[in-house]
Amino acid sequence: MPFGLDGIEAALLIVFVCLFGGIMTGFPVAFAIGGSAVISFIIIAALDAGGFLLHQAIDTQSAEYAALVAQGVTRGAISVFSYPDLPRITEPLFDGGWQTALNRTISFVVNRMNERVIAGQSIDTLLAVLMFVMMGITLERSRIANDLLTTMARVFGPLPGGLTVSIVVVGAFLAASTGIVGATVVTMGLLALPTMLRNGYSPELSTGVIAASGTLGQIIPPSIVIVLLGTLAGDIYSTAQENRAQLVGCSDALTYLGEPAVVSVGTLFQAALLPGLMLAALYAAYAFVFALFNPDKAPPVTGDTTSAETSRRDALIWFLIAPAAILLVAFAASSAGFVGAQSVVVSTTAQEAQAPDLRTNVSPQCAEAMIELHGQERWDRAVEQAEVLATSGVSTELRELSAEEIAAAREAKLADAAPVGNGIAAMLVFFALILALARGVAPRDDPRPLLAGAFGVAAGFVVDATLIGPTASPGTTFALMAIPVGIATYGLRAAAARLSRSDLIRVVFPPIVLIVAVLGSILGGITNPTPAAALGAAGAIMLAAYRRLQDEKRPGSIVIWASFAVVIMILVGANFDLRVDRESVTFADWIAIGVAQLAYHVAVFGTLYSIWVLFRSGVMGAVVRETAKVTSMVFTILIGSQLLNLVIISFGGEEYIQAFLRSFNDEWAVFLLVMVILFILGFVLDFLEIIYIVIPIVGPVIYGGTLDPKWVTIMIAVNLQTSFLTPPFGFALFYLRGVAPKEVTTGHIYRGVIPFVIIQVVGLGLLWLFPQITTFLPDLIPQ
Repeated sequence: MPFGLDGIEAALLIVFVCLFGGIMTGFPVAFAIGGSAVISFIIIAALDAGGFLLHQAIDTQSAEYAALVAQGVTRGAISVFSYPDLPRITEPLFDGGWQTALNRTISFVVNRMNERVIAGQSIDTLLAVLMFVMMGITLERSRIANDLLTTMARVFGPLPGGLTVSIVVVGAFLAASTGIVGATVVTMGLLALPTMLRNGYSPELSTGVIAASGTLGQIIPPSIVIVLLGTLAGDIYSTAQENRAQLVGCSDALTYLGEPAVVSVGTLFQAALLPGLMLAALYAAYAFVFALFNPDKAPPVTGDTTSAETSRRDALIWFLIAPAAILLVAFAASSAGFVGAQSVVVSTTAQEAQAPDLRTNVSPQCAEAMIELHGQERWDRAVEQAEVLATSGVSTELRELSAEEIAAAREAKLADAAPVGNGIAAMLVFFALILALARGVAPRDDPRPLLAGAFGVAAGFVVDATLIGPTASPGTTFALMAIPVGIATYGLRAAAARLSRSDLIRVVFPPIVLIVAVLGSILGGITNPTPAAALGAAGAIMLAAYRRLQDEKRPGSIVIWASFAVVIMILVGANFDLRVDRESVTFADWIAIGVAQLAYHVAVFGTLYSIWVLFRSGVMGAVVRETAKVTSMVFTILIGSQLLNLVIISFGGEEYIQAFLRSFNDEWAVFLLVMVILFILGFVLDFLEIIYIVIPIVGPVIYGGTLDPKWVTIMIAVNLQTSFLTPPFGFALFYLRGVAPKEVTTGHIYRGVIPFVIIQVVGLGLLWLFPQITTFLPDLIPQ
């Protein structure tokens, strides 16, 4: 064996040398990965055939091995690392020769491509990558980022370090709309860096904040890193927990864990939101403190932050106090039970008794493992519940409720129903916020239209509380709410005209609505990332088309009506049953179906018109080409990395690495070791290569223990974000160096980014010490 290395160790070294060599040649990474897999397999097969690569394996026929198995040690837990004194035998690297390994690898390639690239369960989520990429590129090409930067600079500029804070805010906006690190860094570097230098900001602070803010796309949803990592982590976590359950003697993960071993991309989006906002807040806080101590390196930029007719007193009242009061009253009403759920739907089936918290009809070995995992108290409670059920003869199976039981349950729900429903309350609160902001934008205009709108909002609450009960049909609700909503709409028309005078609201509001629509549907559990990404792509296209029409001094009414049509479809679909294949369809539902059909055709026509506007102006072609380029790169890397993984699996390299990691007794030490390895690999590998090459190898170990999979995934994403910022190899630094002016040196970029790397490390430390930052939202929002 060369240099005293085991055959598997030498083969792993050959694979990684070929991989890094292929990447360093400058050949397209997507093809370099697949090529390195083929070349490394040829080299390893030739060395194995020549007898140069031999593996020292444990002798499974020895008495010592049999004694360990007899003691209850599972075969999967026995390795050369955990039991180094066991007798060993020398065997070739490829069992049966390289020809057998090649045939096996080819069959694996076909199955893996079918599962993960062509027609597997994850392909539906991977389609979201394409649409999120299109959404981000469309917003980038429509100059919305430029408008955001200019407007935020006017708002925050007069503050110490105000331009830096505006960069962080815009970076978070772009991260939430693009999800692409390179695109955000390049865009911010082209737009913001010259402005900051021109206003006397130091090159170090300017480049540091731009590079750091650009990497927020790595973590703030809808990040394609989270999408890709989530699709892989879900499969790895489920499989790893099944293996973990079988290793301890349980039949499956559901029995052992007491809950399904599932983690979805939507859940990871929820987990990533607070850490991403925390990092953005830390960036902004550092910039503000730096400016206070170094005013010459981050001077304030004078400019008007409000309109000429808005005084500071008006701005304080209508932009801060009034919205806060509206939200406070809404929260108090919800807490008091005045606003809440009004559903009176009753299930016709029920269980006679609740099943035990844990399954107790398991083997002694599994019971011992479950007690160690869940604690003696919870196990005893589950055993007691099972005994009570067994002695009482009560079944845990579902049974049909009688008519009297259904009526009683319905009466109980009617008694508990809130006077005002959540949906109507949310709509009216939103109307009230718009009216308050409009008053602040133009406080000297005639207040009567806004007062009429406020009266309509108040009347809507009164009508809902007094006339609309939980049993009211959607048609009755619509008819009764038509008058107050119509009055409110009169005020909202005037409010919209006044809000359009504010550059801040006119520029910021449309992207916020789009981002809230996309993320809200995912974080709220309404839909999965793929339909939400489709909504985001279509919304970005309409937003860009409207912007183009405004630049051409042409009306954008078609786009506006299409946007309203989408809202109408959502409202109608949420309040009416639109199924036409039912036995009986009410008259109100037929009207709703007709309205939904009309809104659908208007929305489709508006989307097609928007595409035509962008195509005519040359934007759509560039967007499609860039989207195809990025997406094809992602999927080509996916295919090449799967091939490389299968090569590593063919000679046992994956099992060898996993056995080494499992030999540590402390899973926290294993996770820390993996984080250090990922951080180092982030210097030379992009996130796609790390996700599809490294994570499948180490994932079964770090996802196969007691660590929360949501926390593990977000820690990996933030760790890679830190690696991409760290000199001298950080990818974000190379992106910025490519667009920076000549007077900005590489030394400026390196020195400027170091404080933000420290902030990243602090952020990782906070997530390590307080994992609740990651798990709070997923635990709060129903899955």
